[in-house]
Amino acid sequence: MSTKSIRKVKTSDLELKDRLVSIQRVTKVTKGGRTFSFSAIVVVGNEDGIVGHGLGKANEVTTAIAKGVEDAKKNLIKVPVIHGTIPHEQLAKFGGATIFIKPAASGTGVKAGGAMRAVLESVGITDVLAKSKGSSNPHNLVKATFAALLELRDAQVVAQHRGVAMDKVFNG
Repeated sequence: MSTKSIRKVKTSDLELKDRLVSIQRVTKVTKGGRTFSFSAIVVVGNEDGIVGHGLGKANEVTTAIAKGVEDAKKNLIKVPVIHGTIPHEQLAKFGGATIFIKPAASGTGVKAGGAMRAVLESVGITDVLAKSKGSSNPHNLVKATFAALLELRDAQVVAQHRGVAMDKVFNG
């Protein structure tokens, strides 16, 4: 296993767009009856390589979404995007969800399911092939997608990690 470097990003002067991945109505049964509240999974991104996800819980839908957006802004990461796609294919797992993402030719579009699509579009990826296996739980799919995106490395990072010049990365 390689050492992971989490690429945290500051939220100042970023224009982030939020996408609602999932909203759940949860019920707490008490002596006085049922109490309803809401749980929202939100993904924010600037569509230029920066993305974050968050979970908000509240008694109203709008408050839960707002809390999710604030949580997502605290968990931003930087992802290498090269010509609208990812640098290499990646497999990741979180909980019961396993995902596979693969670079695609220009014009392919985002071939991904619900929760993964929201994350990949928020990053700014326009061409990618993606497959999810196992659990379809939106929480785990979002977290597995983030795990895959964190593992991605562009050519400059590989060259720096190996301590060689950029042309050596491709030729040898």
